[in-house]
Amino acid sequence: MPESNCPLVERIARVLAGAALSSNADGRDPSAGDEVDRTWRNHMNQALAVLHTAREPDEAMAAVGDVQTWRTMVEAAIAQKVD
Repeated sequence: MPESNCPLVERIARVLAGAALSSNADGRDPSAGDEVDRTWRNHMNQALAVLHTAREPDEAMAAVGDVQTWRTMVEAAIAQKVD
């Protein structure tokens, strides 16, 4: 299975920044990459809120996987330090 070298919380924060800035989503910038690079840290609290919500799998997720493994993985993502 492929894995990212970028922490999950950072990836979520970058997606949130991109959604706020990019004209492909709610923003106005047709090329928001540089601004996302500068501002994604402003979305860390929102990213952490997403992860806190995602700790508990829903019924469909629990039916196909190990619930404790999921929780442990999400907790690891919450605890991970981001530079």
